[in-house]
Amino acid sequence: MEVLLAKALWARGLRYRKNVKGVFGRPDLTLKRHRLAIFVDGEFFHGKDWDTSKFIIKSRREFWWKKIEGNIERDRIVNKRLKEQGWKVLRFWSNDIRKNLDFCVETIERHISQQPDNA
Repeated sequence: MEVLLAKALWARGLRYRKNVKGVFGRPDLTLKRHRLAIFVDGEFFHGKDWDTSKFIIKSRREFWWKKIEGNIERDRIVNKRLKEQGWKVLRFWSNDIRKNLDFCVETIERHISQQPDNA
């Protein structure tokens, strides 16, 4: 889904870099000029609705719970650190991009237009 979002942004004239090593957490897409870090998270691996969905896992439950809860915690740390460094962080679920790509792109454009530098 990252590719779908990236192509839509490019078509709207928004230029980005993918997986920039110099930005903490290596966001999926980075718009450095706007200090915007974009992550596309898979529902399973990043624990969407974790309090209820974790009980769906039937096999290797201990392994998966530990792994996914670790991912959730890492995402929190990445968000916090990037915000401390002056970045705006946007996270989209894969299914949201698949089902409502235009809304996701408009959300990104709205955040860019709200920046004081671009007024």
